[in-house]
Amino acid sequence: MSSQYSIDLAPGYTISRLLKGGWQLAGGHGSVDRATAIADMAAYYEAGITTFDCADIYTGVEELIGEFRRDYLARNGQDSLRDLRVHTKYVPDLATLATLDLQQVERTIDRSLVRLGVERLDLVQFHWWDYNVPRYLETAHWLTELQRAGKIAHLGGTNFDTARTRELVEGGTPLVSMQVQYSLLDQRPSSALSPFCASAGMQLLCYGTVAGGFLSERWLGMSEPTDDLENRSLVKYKLMVDDFGGWDLFQQLLSALKGIAERHALSIPTIAMRWVLQQPQVAAIIVGVRRGDHLPDHLRVMQATLDTADLAALDAVLVQRRLPDGDVYSSERDLEGRHGRVMKYDLNETPH
Repeated sequence: MSSQYSIDLAPGYTISRLLKGGWQLAGGHGSVDRATAIADMAAYYEAGITTFDCADIYTGVEELIGEFRRDYLARNGQDSLRDLRVHTKYVPDLATLATLDLQQVERTIDRSLVRLGVERLDLVQFHWWDYNVPRYLETAHWLTELQRAGKIAHLGGTNFDTARTRELVEGGTPLVSMQVQYSLLDQRPSSALSPFCASAGMQLLCYGTVAGGFLSERWLGMSEPTDDLENRSLVKYKLMVDDFGGWDLFQQLLSALKGIAERHALSIPTIAMRWVLQQPQVAAIIVGVRRGDHLPDHLRVMQATLDTADLAALDAVLVQRRLPDGDVYSSERDLEGRHGRVMKYDLNETPH
């Protein structure tokens, strides 16, 4: 794999700098054709995007990647997926946080192994819904036990703020990464989490880099949407537009992105993704799509570089933005708040 496309997330563990995300293949984002989705996985892998991101709560996605693996190996030989990395998540249900035990955690990890058709999980990223149920350290220790048992190669986190990330690391959980939302609209990781990761030898894996598609030509010059948005992803990221500074400032950002995109003969999403990829401690960004027609644009992200003039044009808009309250994922942790109400909290034990 070209060094342009890859990075070491941990010693001896190389991933692609773009990860093919799985959330858009889960329920709630529109219909998914299984054969097409599997063909897209093959196209991404063969193009050099060899790391896939999924989760135990993304309905049907671990099984879909497992089906891809079986099909690809059968057609191309047992050594044909040697560069494939699959990152999943361990996301216990909100309703079970207070009663979790090691056996429950192990059953869920075993289920991911079966779904993906592997003997060891490459990276398990741990998420915890509610800090008011303070058992995340205990649960992280159980994951560490399963890592020692050979069921997990590497451990990461998902959406932990800086204080709890520090707590996990100092408590003995060997985190190599933290997956967080990071975009031109949401720069919460930059203030505290990114510097801590630098000191702790961790890197960031970033989702939401194009804000569910809001950072694209589709929305440039458009009136602010007032009707129901077509999926949960758009609902979630429209809240980020509001928090950023509102629709007028968002349109200024899109105009600045369009000018940069035209200078480089690229698209607005490509520029938005490249901006995140150039931020400190960002190892990789996650690109989530239902169809593979975005692959050419995704490959251009690796070929682009934003220069001083590009960054200055963006900074002229960003200096006007509202600074969000709190650390990463803090507003989303208000279960009854505007962000929290968008989320679904009990998908792990739901029959798929």
